[in-house]
Amino acid sequence: MYHYTELGQVNTKEMFEKAYAEGYAVPAFNFISIEQFNAIMDAVIEKRSPVILLASPNLHKQLGYEILARIVQSGIDRIHNAGLDIPVALHLDHGMTFAQCVDAVEFGFSSIMIDGSALPFEENVALTKKTVDYAHRHGVTVEAELGVLSGAEEAGEEGSRTSLYTDPAKVEEFVKKTGCDSLAISIGTCHGLVKIKPNPDGSLPELRYDILQDVMNRVPGFPIVLHGASAIDPKFVDMINQYGGHIEAVAGIPEEQVTKAAHMGVCKVNIATDGWISALANTRKILAENPAAIDSRVFTLKNRVMMKEIYLHKIDVMGSAGKA
Repeated sequence: MYHYTELGQVNTKEMFEKAYAEGYAVPAFNFISIEQFNAIMDAVIEKRSPVILLASPNLHKQLGYEILARIVQSGIDRIHNAGLDIPVALHLDHGMTFAQCVDAVEFGFSSIMIDGSALPFEENVALTKKTVDYAHRHGVTVEAELGVLSGAEEAGEEGSRTSLYTDPAKVEEFVKKTGCDSLAISIGTCHGLVKIKPNPDGSLPELRYDILQDVMNRVPGFPIVLHGASAIDPKFVDMINQYGGHIEAVAGIPEEQVTKAAHMGVCKVNIATDGWISALANTRKILAENPAAIDSRVFTLKNRVMMKEIYLHKIDVMGSAGKA
């Protein structure tokens, strides 16, 4: 067992207080490989940006909570060795059970999400409060979710594309009863490759800023989280299809909408698909051009350089550069 402070991490409390006060969002980047993790750290160090590193329960199956925490510790050591002080949190993304959250806390995560959004309201409250009571005894911050954000949680999965909007009238009660530290709400985004449902003419609607504003009015100063916010650059979709893949409908969130949400008070924005799809597209291209390759470094090292540029840009979109 490890406490996150032994590994150099911070929880999200002060991160979010500063983000809310200064009108930016802390980037929360999902990583599923070492080169992706290194690309994130490269960008964070260059931009002097705080960061939340997202690890899903599925990534735990791949690497294990302890290894994940140690990987993050190595990135924090890089920051300190460069003479910098950049806040880093390791966050369990979409923990679905109390047991998953306990494991993450015990092995050094500083922040966890308990996702009871698919449950009836009172059951969501009960599960979230139980998790909060446990996590707070260890100084770990807890994100909850109210309103259902549908779609694939992991690359390659299939999911529905409907978003059941958060009811602002229930937010204040939920926050008060659970004691959660931040709340993911549904204002029109989805997980997976279709982040937002296009209009009949093919244009993209705006996110439901009216819902966001109503929520902010009811719980002023409280950290709100936006999931499913990748932009999905069409060039990577085209590259995947060009080199043997098959992707049909995609619709990402226009980045100016993410920036607007950050200015309105969203304190954390999750980005996963943009990292996955770019790395996969580049890997397909490199392997097609190097059919005799047997060493994965033929694509991993190049992916790191490419993904760094993506994360540098995302930091600018969220306005967190220089906010460490």
